[in-house]
Amino acid sequence: MITQPKLEQRQEQVYAAIRTAVPIPFGKYLQPLWAEVDQWLRSQGIPITASGPALIRYLTTDMSKKLDIDVGFTIEKAIPGNDRIIVDVLPAGQYATLLYTGSFKGKGIYNATVALLDWATANHIAWDTSIINEVEWWNGRVEFYLTDPAKEPDPKKFQTELAFLVK
Repeated sequence: MITQPKLEQRQEQVYAAIRTAVPIPFGKYLQPLWAEVDQWLRSQGIPITASGPALIRYLTTDMSKKLDIDVGFTIEKAIPGNDRIIVDVLPAGQYATLLYTGSFKGKGIYNATVALLDWATANHIAWDTSIINEVEWWNGRVEFYLTDPAKEPDPKKFQTELAFLVK
């Protein structure tokens, strides 16, 4: 199930993550990265229960190449990162959002992304992107994984929020 897209104003959001480049499909890389960030957050005194949802921030989206992504968790305030873990900020601004309910596997999240992109096109909404070295970089394109599969075993109930920063 995919909700109707909407625009909403958001405050900046701090997160801790591992920045990496991954090939399509990239699902097998996610869990180890989330586990590593979780372990690091715990070592900083921030248990996973005190952090926010798991996320993937898409920095580049050229499907013919490796995607540049951040894989981690939202956190309440900035702390120093290290050589492996970055602490960064999703910028404040207006975001186009929708909620997808269903399995994290398969085409569901992809279809939700297409729905959000098509809705934006139909409504003349421009994304906040930059071109660097002939590559499009997104300033705010995120999937928030709101459901922890360890707490909710039914994939049909998993929820993912898409939030893309607009100009």
